[in-house]
Amino acid sequence: MSGLLTLVQWLSPAFPTGGYAFSHGLEQVVSDGTIGSGAELERWLSGILRHGAGRQDAILLALALREGADHGALAAHARALAASSERLSETCEQGAALARAVSAVTGAKIAAGPLPVVLGQAAAGLGLPVVQVVGLYLHAFTSNLVSAAVRFVPLGQNEGQAVLAALHGLIEALAAEAAGAGLDDISSAAFAADLAAMRHETMDVRIFKT
Repeated sequence: MSGLLTLVQWLSPAFPTGGYAFSHGLEQVVSDGTIGSGAELERWLSGILRHGAGRQDAILLALALREGADHGALAAHARALAASSERLSETCEQGAALARAVSAVTGAKIAAGPLPVVLGQAAAGLGLPVVQVVGLYLHAFTSNLVSAAVRFVPLGQNEGQAVLAALHGLIEALAAEAAGAGLDDISSAAFAADLAAMRHETMDVRIFKT
């Protein structure tokens, strides 16, 4: 139980990783009018989870949790997968913040890097199943974006929670798939999300960093 509670603490919005400041390009598409309802948000997030950073990060995290993992090589691969400058800063800034906070709380020496790789380093000693760690990570990632949409669309709290609940099955399936995947299984086809993130870099008035 202690390992699970520790992981939940690290993935909590209260843990100082600054996740609330990032929208993963969502701010741009909301501003464009592409997302204005719970149904549209669910479709957008489903695409990111299935074909974009969700699945990529899930596999990277699963690999980072394995005994003897080369975290330096995984970090380099994660950086190379970032489709834009903002995406790179998003994963690296949160990863660095997580490394600092976990190191301060636990006394362990966790190296900074992209978020899923840092979490893999930190969580490897918790004794939790890979599927559970990856599933909770994906849930936290999705929950953060739902929270951003609730504030910015805006959506009602209940509508936002309904979107998150509707994605639970997909999160479970992706976590199970990632647990047995290898580096060669990583791919990306979330082109609309990538383009939105690139356009967000030149957005005149922004609430979120990405």
